[in-house]
Amino acid sequence: MTNRNKGILLLLASALGFSLMTAFVKLSGDVPTMQKTIFRNGVSMIISFFFVIHFKERLFGKRENQKLLLLRSALGALGIVLFFYAIDHLVLADADMLNKMSPFFTIVFAALFLKEHVKPFQLYSILIAFLGTLFIIKPSFSLDVVPYAAGILSAVFAGGAYTVLRALGGREQFYTVVFYFSTFTTVVLLPFVLLTYQAMSLQQTVYLLLAGVFATVGQFGITLAYKFAPAKEISVFNYFTVVFSAILGFVLLGQIPDVYSIIGYIIIFGASFYMFLRNRGGEEVPAELARKK
Repeated sequence: MTNRNKGILLLLASALGFSLMTAFVKLSGDVPTMQKTIFRNGVSMIISFFFVIHFKERLFGKRENQKLLLLRSALGALGIVLFFYAIDHLVLADADMLNKMSPFFTIVFAALFLKEHVKPFQLYSILIAFLGTLFIIKPSFSLDVVPYAAGILSAVFAGGAYTVLRALGGREQFYTVVFYFSTFTTVVLLPFVLLTYQAMSLQQTVYLLLAGVFATVGQFGITLAYKFAPAKEISVFNYFTVVFSAILGFVLLGQIPDVYSIIGYIIIFGASFYMFLRNRGGEEVPAELARKK
């Protein structure tokens, strides 16, 4: 098997992992969003802890990288809380596709803060993708739009986090970054969770533990995938998360995206696929580093 095919398989495994995470978060029911988030990140913290110890790395990274690690963790924490809120209130595939706007926001932030050049085809792709979100959101002057806004904002903060990761470069191992982020989120959310804690059934507890396990599978899978093949060759397969989420949403929850949402999926995927094709032609897109979700 070629390295490219290994990368594709790992990326598909990652997409399935993240889709199962969203499904188990949804299945856990009316548990408060922050309580769900702390379960997801607590499990990731424990798993990544053993990786850091096994490879004898620093748990919290190098001193010179602390500002970037803290910023990445803060942005990531806001993004994951908003994403989980969107999952709780939207069709799974809708929440997932809105969150998949993060690579486009990474392009914008990389241009603003890292002074990276935005190529014309990237700008066209961003504008087309935003058009796609309007079909999913179906803007209206009511509170119904709040979960959609949370989904978009989750992508904004994720894009910011990935931009910081780009600035951080390869100065820290991926499992150190995951441990730092997971620990930061767990510690910050713990007081809120203790104040608003809601007793859970055994089934809900198991669902949230599984959400944490599959989130870690997704994180590690996507990172390993890019060790076998460059992002510009395989990144488009990350959008299979939406396909898996749509299938799981239908099978487990009876959810069926409406026609407008499906049109939005096609538009956003089309914009991403267009960038993918241009990247394979040899032009690098900073947003494609948005792989450590």
